[in-house]
Amino acid sequence: MIKDKVIVITGASSGIGEASAKLLAANGAKVVLGARRENRLQALVSTIEAAGGQAAYRVTDVTKATDVQALVDLAKTKFGGIDVIFNNAGIMPTSPISALHTQEWNDMIDINLKGVLNGVAAVMPDFTKQKHGQIITTSSVAGIKSFTGAGVYGATKFAVRNLMEVIRMESAEEGTNIRTASLYPAAINTELLNTITDKAAKDGMEQFYAQVGITPDAVARVVNFAVDQPEDVNVNEFTIYPTKQE
Repeated sequence: MIKDKVIVITGASSGIGEASAKLLAANGAKVVLGARRENRLQALVSTIEAAGGQAAYRVTDVTKATDVQALVDLAKTKFGGIDVIFNNAGIMPTSPISALHTQEWNDMIDINLKGVLNGVAAVMPDFTKQKHGQIITTSSVAGIKSFTGAGVYGATKFAVRNLMEVIRMESAEEGTNIRTASLYPAAINTELLNTITDKAAKDGMEQFYAQVGITPDAVARVVNFAVDQPEDVNVNEFTIYPTKQE
């Protein structure tokens, strides 16, 4: 059941995060939104509230544990608790390993992996104490199969896949009832391609996404489905492909 659940979403200013925030709020969730672009967050909260939903935001850099903790704290102070965190923030500056874009490697590790860990750390004490909670994380199809040009990106997404499964298993062992859901989106038309600086890689990806890409609403519906399951049901892995994509 979604109504009245308090849901924190990172990477909420566009794409999958924005689409999920709108859908969950429309179904009665209280959404708390984090991202780096305040103007986009303000506009999204206004849109949700104008439609009768409940929302709040805080400018959040997921690479900073204190920022993510403050976002979760906002959820608790404004809406009285925390039920779900959707670790969605991510970047995808793909390039061949031989190009040695080492700063981009580190940025992906900091945002795609450490950012998720910061989200987990921020909610784990509450989820453990209350013996319920849900951690949803955006991995990628690059987290279940390997692609040239996505060596480091895929490495972060494979890591997230493992992390979520271990959290699920440990929660079952510890009796804390923490549910997890890992999302493996394929070609979804978001601003993710804007993070690619390697020209050849970007040109190739843009052409491919133009041919097969689908809207972020496809992923938002999956998030909505996962949240809507009863507490004793953990639907924990979802691959979301455009029908046209091989």
